[in-house]
Amino acid sequence: MTTFLLGLACIVLLVVVVVQIGKVTELARGLRGEEEMQFALNRRSGLIGMVFMVAFLIFCVASAIYYKNYMLGYGPHISASVHGGSLDKLFSVTLFFTGIVFVLTHIALFWFSYKYHGREGRKALFLSHDNKLEVIWTIIPAVVMTFLVISGLDAWNDVMADIEEGEDYIEVEATGYQFAWHLRYPGPDGVLGPRDYKRINGVNPLGQVWEDPSNHDDLHPAEIVLPVGKQVRVRITARDVLHNFYLPHFRVKMDAVPGMPTYFVFTPETTTTEYRQRLKEYPEYQLPTDPTDPESEPLWKTFNYELACAELCGSGHYSMRRVVRVVSEEEYEEWLAEQSSYYMGSIRNTDEDPLKGQLLDVEIGMRKQEFEDKLALARAAEDAADRIVRLDYVFFETGSANLTDLSRYELQNVAASMEQYPDMTIEVAGHTDNTGDAAANQSLSESRALAVYNYLVNELNVDGSRLTSAGYGSNRPIDSNDTDAGRAKNRRTEFQILTL
Repeated sequence: MTTFLLGLACIVLLVVVVVQIGKVTELARGLRGEEEMQFALNRRSGLIGMVFMVAFLIFCVASAIYYKNYMLGYGPHISASVHGGSLDKLFSVTLFFTGIVFVLTHIALFWFSYKYHGREGRKALFLSHDNKLEVIWTIIPAVVMTFLVISGLDAWNDVMADIEEGEDYIEVEATGYQFAWHLRYPGPDGVLGPRDYKRINGVNPLGQVWEDPSNHDDLHPAEIVLPVGKQVRVRITARDVLHNFYLPHFRVKMDAVPGMPTYFVFTPETTTTEYRQRLKEYPEYQLPTDPTDPESEPLWKTFNYELACAELCGSGHYSMRRVVRVVSEEEYEEWLAEQSSYYMGSIRNTDEDPLKGQLLDVEIGMRKQEFEDKLALARAAEDAADRIVRLDYVFFETGSANLTDLSRYELQNVAASMEQYPDMTIEVAGHTDNTGDAAANQSLSESRALAVYNYLVNELNVDGSRLTSAGYGSNRPIDSNDTDAGRAKNRRTEFQILTL
């Protein structure tokens, strides 16, 4: 029985082996067919890769030519700054060498995929190393990179040089914050005042130190306006996170880092108007600004230089764009004259002003200039009755003829004019509004005119024979006494030129 079972088991095992051998043979025949299909697929993929390579390289070159006039450094978009040409040249040289590498590596990539695709009877060669090849692909890139790096360092040293002593330039400060730029220009003193970040608040956005006189004439304009052909040093700071000061048309790009001021020096050499005329020569910029409105202005006419932030500084990053205008020296001076001091317009004599109640040097100068302008008009008047100079900054204590301390500056201007014009004689006149008793007003006006006379003679050594004083009370109003503003104008001290 045992022998029978063993024999039966052997027969079954033999049948299984025969069946498995048949299946293996059948699988082998199938695999040989799949290999042939794979070889065909390899060949087809190699050909498709070659076609793609040709189409891809043609597309790259064609698209570059097509969009050339939109790219910085090409077509109308050559640099608008003096240093930008060297950067454009450096980029072009870099593009030349990297372009060669780009084309050759893509040709090699797809050609090798086609030429050495898998096929019957071919076996890949294992190559551990090749000294000749390794020397070639090490030496050539090293030489090219050395050339590019040295050229880059040379351009860097030229572009990043700071202002040297004695050079003529203007300095502008740009402070980035989420999400705008706060701009600051120096006033007539040509100096940007110091800052203290601890003083930053809603009315002092830059933390300027108001005790320092160099801050009193600083300007906070809404746009960047620059004179063509003049060096500009931009002091770049940030108030919160990392920003980037980017003027693409001038090839200016520098990080704005909180707590670490950076700078950039450049010279714009093309005005906004000149750049627009350059764009006008190209058909791409004849298209309407609004594609849905064919009657809208062409692109060249609406072009403006711009300041952008080139860091991803938050969700409002896009809103940091600012318009930049480059104008002639004359236009720049006119624009500058229209700007007003931030301190004098927003801080002066408010609770934020540490010098509240004091008279500043800049105010003394402004008042002196104002007095000289009024004196010049009075001396030029043909009618003797029009030769009157109002002393707007002569003040008295309420209801009395006692001069306030700050009145001395205006009276010093009067004394200086008497010295400048030795033949000039004047009558000092006091006036009041019509409030109260007329006789009291008359007496007060006479006393105030006499106080001015005495100060000029006794304190400032003006020859008393060239002066007279008179009080006119409320008899000669220059405005209505029905309003507070009118009455304030009528309460005045002035002098009339009697002889020139």
